Amino acid sequence: MSVYPLDGELNGGQHRLIVRVYYEDTDFTGIVYHANYLRYMERGRTNYLRLIGADHRALFEQTEKEAPGFAFVVRSMTLDFLKPARMDDVLEVLTEPSEVKGASITLHQKVMRGEDLLVEARVRVAFISEGRAKPIPKPLRIAMKADLDTAQG
Repeated sequence: MSVYPLDGELNGGQHRLIVRVYYEDTDFTGIVYHANYLRYMERGRTNYLRLIGADHRALFEQTEKEAPGFAFVVRSMTLDFLKPARMDDVLEVLTEPSEVKGASITLHQKVMRGEDLLVEARVRVAFISEGRAKPIPKPLRIAMKADLDTAQG
């Protein structure tokens, strides 16, 4: 029996999160309701940021000084639904950065069941402070670019 870390894991610049499909995730036909893939991918993005250091107290405090009330918000998302998932399936949510620039980071996400690609997404996330888009502060940019370099290298 395998045990997976609650927040997933980073390996070679890619974040991997295991998700089990529950009855509540499915529609009346027993397949995953399309909006639930967004929830799975949100968990992947949140845990990716957590594991690259966006939750570390020192990094948070330094970022908060440069950008009070900061947050990451989804600016745009493109999704391709390719195959359905069903109750009790074990899925992998894969997240990796594809571009870090200015006030945004673009992430490539996949939801897999074994070798089968079920859903693929490109997600552009904006960094905001005090309700407006702002350049990503240097400490966070360094953490993200270091991870991007790892993913591409």
